[in-house]
Amino acid sequence: MANGEQKSGLEFLKNWGGGLTNWTERWIPDALVIVWILTIITFFMALIWGDVGPAKAVQAWGKGFWILLKFGMMMCLIMMTGYILACSPPVRWMLNGISGWANKEKPWQAIMIMALFSMIIAWFNWGLSLIGSAMLALYIVKNNPKVDYRLLIASAYLGLGCTWHSGLSASAPLLVNTPNNFLIKGGYLPGTISTTQTIFSPFNLILLVIVLVVVTTLMALMHPSEEKTFKLSPELADRLKLYESPPRPTKYESFSSWANWWWGWNLIIAIGGFWWLGWKLSEVGFAKLINLNNINLFFLMLGILFHWRPWSFLKATEEAGKAVWGIVIQFPFYAGIFGLFKYTALATVFTKAFVAVCSGGTFLLVTYWYAGLLNYLIPSGGSEWAVTAPYLLPAAKELGVEAHRVVVAYAWGDMMTDMIQPFWAIAMLAVAKLEFREIMGWLLLVFFVFFIITSGAFLLWPLF
Repeated sequence: MANGEQKSGLEFLKNWGGGLTNWTERWIPDALVIVWILTIITFFMALIWGDVGPAKAVQAWGKGFWILLKFGMMMCLIMMTGYILACSPPVRWMLNGISGWANKEKPWQAIMIMALFSMIIAWFNWGLSLIGSAMLALYIVKNNPKVDYRLLIASAYLGLGCTWHSGLSASAPLLVNTPNNFLIKGGYLPGTISTTQTIFSPFNLILLVIVLVVVTTLMALMHPSEEKTFKLSPELADRLKLYESPPRPTKYESFSSWANWWWGWNLIIAIGGFWWLGWKLSEVGFAKLINLNNINLFFLMLGILFHWRPWSFLKATEEAGKAVWGIVIQFPFYAGIFGLFKYTALATVFTKAFVAVCSGGTFLLVTYWYAGLLNYLIPSGGSEWAVTAPYLLPAAKELGVEAHRVVVAYAWGDMMTDMIQPFWAIAMLAVAKLEFREIMGWLLLVFFVFFIITSGAFLLWPLF
């Protein structure tokens, strides 16, 4: 494992990471303010290049404002269902068990477990990874007092920066496999794109495995020597609290009280949901089954079943609702930006710009970089895809690049800068009682390694 001298050589990264966090907190406003700024910028771009006047531009903005309500609801449910699952008794029992796997005398093992859990679970559901990883970190630090707490929390955030948009809750790949989505209705896609070409494509899966191995090894190697380890203080330990399910009453005083706690409702609803999914699987097959609606239904039914009683499920839902307010209020404004692209000539101008600066061999790499850069300003993968798809997909078509490759390149680029973007870490850090600058240094090194590996992959992919 890394010794003290190796650790001191990484101090510049921690300082740099802290500086980048300070810069972000000073100069990058809240995500809602950013979407308003982007709306104004896009409005003026529509006036300059969109071949419309102010009145037509306002009409285009308003016409698009409510067009993504269905998509926005899908994004909220991904976050909520994952959060609800993370709070359920079976998942908490599982997390407590996993926390005991690491050797207490070898804290790097705890880091490996945390990193792998965060990235693998994020592949299945990023909402579950975000909250579940935070909870697992608290279990781990109680069982492994020698582990570096800051590095542990940094490891818990890796799923959002390394794997989520390549998996089963990925916004862009699942959207394009959802029938009658807004891209099909808008004429940007002729039909759905199967997950066999995106999530389950050989390129995506091979790159996923490479990232899992390299990043997990890197995190383990970065664990500092014992004298330089940031250990959990008693004061901080006292502030750490896990979600607790409401206690079940020993005596029911009314029918409503009994009905709120009767486990039969949960079982009946869960059976119905899984029955429908089983029928749909037999009808369309696994690849076509994996879309936003069906993934959300699966995790919703699983959450209902795992909480076992209605009142426990409702209280977990109430807690999860606190984490999705940003998505709810921001999505209509991103839909307005989508309208400015769709109902003016602006999308055509951006399409021509991408065609002018790219070739068929570089388009995927440029798309990857572009998605990562824009993600720092638009930290929602679904929102960013709604804004960029109207010109990325037509540009790819002109250059002869398959649409499914564009989706994969966008997805990996979008999550690339998540690991150095504080937006999605807020909920996790609220549980961990740390500030983002305290984990930024570790994440910055992972970002550099991740960027090199993935950039090389998207540069080489057109050759195969």
